[in-house]
Amino acid sequence: MADVVSSSEPSKPGERTKKHLSPKSYAAAAYEGAPVVDGANWWGEKTGRSATDTNGDGSFHPKPSRHKILKIVPPDSQDKRETHPQIDREEPAHAYSGTDLDSMPKSPSQHKDRRSESQKTNGLHDGAKYGKRTESSNGIKTTKNGKANIKTHKPSREERLASGKIAGQRWQTSPIRWAPLNIPLQRRLQTLVVLLHTLSIAICLSLFWFLCAIPLFWPLIIPYLIYMLASNAHTSGTLSHRSEFLRRLPVWSLFASYFPARLHRTQELSPTRKYIFGYHPHGILSLGAFGAFATEALGFSQLFPGIVNTVLTLDANFRIPIYRDYLLALGVGSVSKESCENLLSKGGPNKEGMGRAITIVIGGAHESLGAQPHTLRLVLKRRKGFVKMAIRTGADLVPVLSFGENDLYYQSNSESHPKIHKIQLLMKKAFGFTIPLFHARGVFNYDVGLMPYRRPLNIVVGRPIMVVQSSKPTVEEVNRVHEEYIRELERLWDSYKDEFAPNRKEDMQILE
Repeated sequence: MADVVSSSEPSKPGERTKKHLSPKSYAAAAYEGAPVVDGANWWGEKTGRSATDTNGDGSFHPKPSRHKILKIVPPDSQDKRETHPQIDREEPAHAYSGTDLDSMPKSPSQHKDRRSESQKTNGLHDGAKYGKRTESSNGIKTTKNGKANIKTHKPSREERLASGKIAGQRWQTSPIRWAPLNIPLQRRLQTLVVLLHTLSIAICLSLFWFLCAIPLFWPLIIPYLIYMLASNAHTSGTLSHRSEFLRRLPVWSLFASYFPARLHRTQELSPTRKYIFGYHPHGILSLGAFGAFATEALGFSQLFPGIVNTVLTLDANFRIPIYRDYLLALGVGSVSKESCENLLSKGGPNKEGMGRAITIVIGGAHESLGAQPHTLRLVLKRRKGFVKMAIRTGADLVPVLSFGENDLYYQSNSESHPKIHKIQLLMKKAFGFTIPLFHARGVFNYDVGLMPYRRPLNIVVGRPIMVVQSSKPTVEEVNRVHEEYIRELERLWDSYKDEFAPNRKEDMQILE
C-alpha cells in the first residue's frame, strides 16, 4: 500500500502563522500529500526515495520553491502520457496562496468568461478598440485600422443543413398558368360571350329540362314539342325566323374581338347572282364561320352589300329544344339537300335565289378529326356534292380560307391513338357526326379547359368561280369546276400564308 508523504510542518495557514512560517503554496501542499509508490508520486516524478524514505526522523520535508512547474497527468492513465500532451504552466507561488482563504484551492473567477461571451456576441475583443489585431471564437478578426475581416467557415459534410420543401413553391412551378385578377372588363366580357356560345347547347337543354320540372309550364311545353317536330322552318328557305336585331347585337363584337377575328375580301361580289361559300377548314367548332357569316360582327353586309348569307349546319341541331330557335333567329339553316335548293331557288327579290348565299363547311366532321394547330389538311378530293349543287342551282362557287381555325384547340392525334380514331369514325358513320377529343384553355387559366385559345382568325374570301346552270351536270363538268375550285384555294394559301400563317409547320394539304 502506498505511503502518504508527510511533513512535520503544519499546512494550515493559521498554525503556520503562529509558528512564524511563510505561507505554503498549493503546489507544495499538494506535493507533500501525494502518495509515494516505488519512488514516484502521483505526477510521475521521481522523489529519490521509496515509500519508506524519511529524513532520519521518519518525516520528509520538500524545499519550498517560489516557482513550481506542475505536470498534470491523470493518476489512472500513466500508460497514455505519450498520447495526451502534458500542460506545463509556471506560476508564482503566491498566485495560489491560501492566505486569508480556505485551505482548498478555488476555481478561477467566472467574470472573465462572462466578459468574453459578451465580446463574442459582438465579434470583437477589447483590443479592437485600440487597433490591435484580435480574433474571437466566431472567426471575426480586426486589423489595425479597426475594420473587421470575416473568416468564412466552410461547414463539413456533417454540419450541412438539411432543409424541407419550400411552402407554396408548387404554385409558381405549376404547369397551369392562372389568369390574374386585374384583367380588364372588356376581356372578361369577351370571355363570357364566347363561353356562352360554346355552351349554348348545354344551356338550352338545361333550361328545357328545368321548365319540364315545373308542372306550371307543361301546357306550354307539350304544344311546343309538337310544333318543333312538325316545323320545316330550317329547310323551307324562307328565313322567316331570321332576326337582324339579334345578328347585329354588340355582344357579337365582343365574340369576334376575343380572338380577334377579321373578314377579308379579295373581290367584290354582284348582288344579282347567287353564291355557295365553301368554308375551309372545319376546325373543331367552326367558330370563324359563325362569327363571319352568322352575325354581323365582322361586317359581312358592308363588304358584300345586297347579299343575304345563311350558314348551314347539321339537321340534328334543329331537333334540340330552344337551341333550334336560337339558330333560326341567327339565320342558320339546315345543310340538307332540300334546304340548299330552297335557299338558292326560292329566295331573293325575284324569288329565284338572286342575292342569296349559303355557307357550307365542306370538310365536315371527318376533317375535324385531323385539325391540328399550325397545319391545314383539307378533306376535299372526294367532296363534290357542293359542286353538283352549284351547277344545278346556277350558284357561283366562292372558296373561303380561314387562317387560324385549326389553332384554336388541341386534340388527340389519330396516329398516336388509332383506336380512338377508329371509334370516332364509327360514330360518324352511325350518327352523322363525331366528337373530337379536344382541349384548350379555361375561363380562369390558360392551359386546361374547353374555351378556345386567343389566337388570330383571318377569314379570306376568294374570287368566285362562274358556273353554267344545268339540271343534270356531267362528270367532266363537275371535275372541271372542282379543279378550278382547288386551284383558287391554293392561290389563297400561297398569297396569304406568309402574312396570316407565319408559324405553320407545313403547307396546305388536300386529302381524300
